[in-house]
Amino acid sequence: MARSSKTLKSGLHTLLWKEGKWYVAKCLEVEVASQGRTKPEAISNLEEALELYFENEKAPFPQGLENPQVHNLKIGYA
Repeated sequence: MARSSKTLKSGLHTLLWKEGKWYVAKCLEVEVASQGRTKPEAISNLEEALELYFENEKAPFPQGLENPQVHNLKIGYA
């Protein structure tokens, strides 16, 4: 499962990956995610979800992360 990070028009960042037939897009700055059949559709759906999220949000708009990087981790668990 390849993951990539993209910058949204708002300056926020999304982590984008494929699960089965769907692309999943998750914002790194807030807990909002969406999906689509294509990468552009998933990102567009995430932008719409973020607009709805911030429409009634009283918290300040988060600042975008500076140069986020994606790393693979291998952890053990009980």
